[in-house]
Amino acid sequence: MVNRMVGKTLKHYRIESRLGKGGMGVVYRARDTRLDRPVALKTLPPGLIADPDRKNRLLLEARSAAAVAHPAIAQVYDIDEADGVLFIAMECVDGRTVTGLIADGELDQLGAIEIAIQVAEGLAKAHEAGVLHRDIKSDNIMVTRDGHAKLLDFGLAKLVEPGPAAPEGPGDGEPGAAPVPGLDRTLTQGRVRTIPGAVLGTLSYMSPEQARGKELDRRSDIFSLGTVLYEMVTSELPFKGDTPLDTMHAIAYEEARPVTAVRRDLPAGLHRVVSRCLRKNPDDRYPDANALAADLKRLKRDIETGTAAQVPAAERLRSWAERLELSFPGGAKGMLVLAGAIALAALLVAVRFNWGGLIVPAFIGLFVYRHFRNRKKRMIAAFAKKAGRFPQVRLILAREDRVTVVLDQAPAKVYIRITALVDELNARLFVGKGVTADVKSDLSEDEVRTMQKQVGVVYAREGALPAGAEGAAGD
Repeated sequence: MVNRMVGKTLKHYRIESRLGKGGMGVVYRARDTRLDRPVALKTLPPGLIADPDRKNRLLLEARSAAAVAHPAIAQVYDIDEADGVLFIAMECVDGRTVTGLIADGELDQLGAIEIAIQVAEGLAKAHEAGVLHRDIKSDNIMVTRDGHAKLLDFGLAKLVEPGPAAPEGPGDGEPGAAPVPGLDRTLTQGRVRTIPGAVLGTLSYMSPEQARGKELDRRSDIFSLGTVLYEMVTSELPFKGDTPLDTMHAIAYEEARPVTAVRRDLPAGLHRVVSRCLRKNPDDRYPDANALAADLKRLKRDIETGTAAQVPAAERLRSWAERLELSFPGGAKGMLVLAGAIALAALLVAVRFNWGGLIVPAFIGLFVYRHFRNRKKRMIAAFAKKAGRFPQVRLILAREDRVTVVLDQAPAKVYIRITALVDELNARLFVGKGVTADVKSDLSEDEVRTMQKQVGVVYAREGALPAGAEGAAGD
């Protein structure tokens, strides 16, 4: 089919060469013989047209892109069907992907910021039209020869009601998503109706909520664009692991290394912008793409003029509070407990309280403290009991604030459920550092046997422990 298409004419589009192939079909360079202009044809061959979900996905892509008119969005001209081939005719962008520019070292920081500004403005227009892109990555951004950025491929886009931070639910279809193949590439469920808990997007560029199959809104796209900006200025991805699941874990729980630590010549203002895009909590990110574009323009102006804008006092206070919260035991909750204790002690001193009367309350407090001190252990045990119900789970170890879950295999739905259980556990913690989960599915038998003999085993599938190792499970 691929070789036969070159030289063929679909309606008034004469196919000249093949540009590339993706999960949704093949893209060709063609010529519109009526208007005598080059176009890109994204085709769905007869074998895939028979699949209604594939067909509807291509139609949705055309409608999503056509709903947005902006110079940074590749324009859609037409959608039609001829000779059993469904195709979209769109703007043929003569340029290179951001991936190629990064690989060849052709981006400086001002160029990267300019690309991010253009894409952010186009993204703002898409969000205003009620379109979430959901697959922003360096491969989907083209830069023309005259320096204009174009956001491509709305194949995973979602049409939602326009409005501020309109959420896109994790799905409208039936529950019980199947394992998602190809986690290290673009993740799609292959269905137009998204399934609850399904993961769609490209792994390394996903937002935390996207990687965990949760609800999405425009701030998820902002996280992905922040990932592209990080990659453009450092030539590295902010979140990466040895396996796809390690990368998912890093996106969900680990902080990205500051861009100024990767490259010492980058300004602190750039770190501030990228860091805000990559916040784990969507509420801490830019509220919309317009706000991001405005901040990037200020940053670009400061770099060009050689002046450093004064960071607003509120922003400085926010950064100081975040650093304090990260370094303080128990985080914000621990700070509140300490502040309450200091206020109470000051009050008692002020009223000349009889400290001898605190002996009985002190004993009561000691018992309460012991209860809370062991609460995390009990909650981890409850987590292990729930996670152990998955047939793929072989072993669970708990050490301090990290839980390691060993699986026979790691379908995305199991990973998502495990991270949901961890979120549930952390939400119920009042004080103390939250628990993180490390999911492993690529261990050798020797590595598993070694782990089985270690102290900290809180769950082992029946028959998983070697003889004489049962005692470790109770430690």
